Amino acid sequence: MKRTISIWALALSAGLLFTSPVRAQKPIQLSFVAPMQLHDESIPIEGVRLNLLYGRNVEMTGVDLGLINHTTGDGLGFQWGLVGMTEGDFTGWQDNFVNLTRGDLKGFQWGAFNAAGGGEGFQLGIVNYTEGLRGLQISLVNYAETFYGVQVGLLNIIKSKEKFPILPIVNWSF
Repeated sequence: MKRTISIWALALSAGLLFTSPVRAQKPIQLSFVAPMQLHDESIPIEGVRLNLLYGRNVEMTGVDLGLINHTTGDGLGFQWGLVGMTEGDFTGWQDNFVNLTRGDLKGFQWGAFNAAGGGEGFQLGIVNYTEGLRGLQISLVNYAETFYGVQVGLLNIIKSKEKFPILPIVNWSF
């Protein structure tokens, strides 16, 4: 009897989970050029998104692969391609030629050009830009409006720093 009740409870829970309108995210997205994609851009993706040319969704959690990866909300996971854009916050690893996160970065950006609104993390590239970051920047040119951490590169700029805001090789602010 206990086993039968457990099976019915599990079946009911699973049914509610997959038919609930609250759970609208999809596990797989395939996009040629948005809006020519498997699911509408208003659907969050929680799993894998493959963008042949350009894909766009409101949220992305998981593995995001493609030429141009665009998330209009928050992103979480691993992003790889030519251009990775997240208009909200991004947590994880962005590994694109160009990484753009308008919100906070919590993680790692690795590319030729990296930009983040703020957050905590590590930027490695040719040019790094942030409005405010706690962490480490390594590149030829590092620029930060405000910064708490260490910059390593040929030109390092921390705009809010009163003494020596521009330094070669290493700059820091604590």
